Amino acid sequence: MARNRKSSSAALRFGPAVKAVLLCLAIGGFGVGYVWQKTVLNELGQQILKRERKLTELQFKNEELRKQLSFLSSPDNLRARNRVFGLAPPPLGQVVRLTEPVGLERPSPETERRYAGPATVAAVPVP
Repeated sequence: MARNRKSSSAALRFGPAVKAVLLCLAIGGFGVGYVWQKTVLNELGQQILKRERKLTELQFKNEELRKQLSFLSSPDNLRARNRVFGLAPPPLGQVVRLTEPVGLERPSPETERRYAGPATVAAVPVP
């Protein structure tokens, strides 16, 4: 015997509606995710361009400062600035030259202390 439409279960009546709602939510979610991803990529691209411009600007400024340092430390410029300030080389009697001591050897790595460990003791021959 055939069943009446009115006597069918609620799950059979709302099944297609639930599927349609879930399908719409999935499509909407994918659309929102796509737009969000594109927005993030656009922001990252803008940040990259901004930092590349700043890098180029800093490299240019670095080159200018390198040229300025080269000019200011050149011997001709230093002599001219010394004349402006009235500076002159000291008399030879005021110059003290220190000689490096000869004959002193550095301790070998076996006898010098390393880090905070115990010092190594050199072997002394017993008579």
